[in-house]
Amino acid sequence: QVQLVQSGGGLVQSGGSLRLSCAASGFASEHYAIGWFRQAQGKEREGVSCINWWNGTYLADSVKGRFTISRANAKNTVYLQMNMLKPEDTGVYYCTLRGGYFDCSGKEHYEYDYWGQGTQVTVSS
Repeated sequence: QVQLVQSGGGLVQSGGSLRLSCAASGFASEHYAIGWFRQAQGKEREGVSCINWWNGTYLADSVKGRFTISRANAKNTVYLQMNMLKPEDTGVYYCTLRGGYFDCSGKEHYEYDYWGQGTQVTVSS
């Protein structure tokens, strides 16, 4: 059974930093991509970042230069480091997994198979 367990998030002032973690378990192969999506109240879920099985990364234009994604293979954990946070970064953040030789760059949320529980990020102005 595939599980994605998220941690991190919380309340931070504008300009601050947070780190989200996504620990994956139960997936039989090392070939999978992890994506991060967020959903603000009343808005569509949008892609933020992802990391492919070969550790190629993607960042949405809105977070380039501020967010970084990385993977600790030994821990099957992916991190989303969020710096210089803005109020518009507020939302529920989800990590998601899709297996195989999947290039996650720019992919939509419905192209993923498994989802974490979500974590709230609130950036105050």
